[in-house]
Amino acid sequence: MAPWVLLALAPVAAGAMFGFASYYGDHMVLQKEPAGAVVWGYGEPGAAVTVVLSGAGGLVMKKMARVKGPSGMWTTILDPMDQGGPYALTAGQGSENVTLRDVYFGDVWLCSGQSNMAMTVLQVANASQELAAATHYPYVRIFAAAPARSDMELDDLERINLPWSIPTAENLGHGNFTYFSAICWLLGRYLYEALRYPLGLVEAAWGGTPIEAWSSPRALRACGLLGDVESISPQRQLSGPQTPSVLWNAMIHPLLNMTLRGVAWYQGEANAFLHTDQYNCTFPALIADWRQAFHIGSFGQTELLLPFGFVQLSTYRQQSPADSFARLRWHQTADLGVVPNARMPRTFMAVAMDLGDEHSPYGSIHPRDKQNVAHRLQLGARAVAYGEKNVIFQGPYPTRAVLEVTRGLLNITYSQELIWRRRDTRAFEVCCSNPPSPCRWLPAPVVAVESRRVTLALAGCGGLVLALRYAWAEWPCDYQSCILYNSWGLPAPPFLLDTLATGETPGRSQTARGREMLLIPGSRFSRGI
Repeated sequence: MAPWVLLALAPVAAGAMFGFASYYGDHMVLQKEPAGAVVWGYGEPGAAVTVVLSGAGGLVMKKMARVKGPSGMWTTILDPMDQGGPYALTAGQGSENVTLRDVYFGDVWLCSGQSNMAMTVLQVANASQELAAATHYPYVRIFAAAPARSDMELDDLERINLPWSIPTAENLGHGNFTYFSAICWLLGRYLYEALRYPLGLVEAAWGGTPIEAWSSPRALRACGLLGDVESISPQRQLSGPQTPSVLWNAMIHPLLNMTLRGVAWYQGEANAFLHTDQYNCTFPALIADWRQAFHIGSFGQTELLLPFGFVQLSTYRQQSPADSFARLRWHQTADLGVVPNARMPRTFMAVAMDLGDEHSPYGSIHPRDKQNVAHRLQLGARAVAYGEKNVIFQGPYPTRAVLEVTRGLLNITYSQELIWRRRDTRAFEVCCSNPPSPCRWLPAPVVAVESRRVTLALAGCGGLVLALRYAWAEWPCDYQSCILYNSWGLPAPPFLLDTLATGETPGRSQTARGREMLLIPGSRFSRGI
């Protein structure tokens, strides 16, 4: 069958057919050791199923399973396998046998989100070169679920856009926003270049969809949302389904038995229009819920703290006074600025606010530079998921600020060496008024950038500095031209910080050079700014 043909999978009645579940197939990658790959399918209730893995040297292992009624499902867990292949995987029930060929063991990553995740390799910058290079990576295998929604949790996928395939220019660039995901492909390709063993990439994405549609009712209830139709007011800006849990039900729940190595997520633009200030709860809740669900669904084979990487929002409109994108970026970190953090352990983030694309033919909300996004994601994956100690995966972040009242200066100390790429009078802003009064944000021009220190001028704010923010805009900077980067070319992420703890008196903390401001996560100033 040609790989671009949509596969329609009719619901399987108990005993109606024998075989593997929808997302098993020739050319697939199963999760390697130390986890065991879960294998499941359908059969006659009560029947015994034999699962055999064989390689070039013959039998590798044999497993037995029993078909349960009334679901008609059988499940087994393979012994942990080292990387490599090819293998044949056969399931047998009585006289019936189904064999999958060219099966490899490696790491399996799930890629999900909305349209920036769904953009195909055909749509990215230098697409022709990327597509031509596909044949050099035959051990990075790809699979794409078709967009689907359901009002109830499904056991199996209803439709598949791309069965497990060896990458080609055709199946990596099948139209716009269809398959295969450019970010997912590039992440897998870059990881393969670092790891040198097979990667399996599973895409489940749908453009114009809010996080609520990807969240289970459990996750929504954890944030005080009912998880029903009435909990979301339809937004005309969004093109995809918005009903709570319908994508969780149809596109994620069917995959829960899959043993995974990690998740990559690119979503949030929809929530810049919908429930923006709940994202600091809904996103950590989704991560925690997916982790628990995949852990349970794989019988403990997918680790409980499954590595979870995501892309912080890029840009939208230049010169826009709106700040919903800025607020959403902040909420993507659970209002803590950087990850991993206490609310989001074992996560990693690719900052993308400096990768704007005003002239993208797909609209400025869809930048074409997905290579830098995937590069930043794979750095985080290598550091967080694979434990590489010397990989720098995030940009510099402030650790301390000292206010020199007499000179009207604010000295900010950063965690890394700084590269000052561009002078911008509005990148840093300070708040000079107390809530509940509206925050009066004033630009704080950069006076100097030293090794790890930025000095800001505070003309007009005097000694009353209650909050500090950086890159707080819908379009914070032009392409690769933010003010601050580190030596590895990674941008300093945006932040919003209170500079004075609640109840603290302005003169309490003194240093030899001035008053030290306490840098804590912004809370008083994070909404309605």
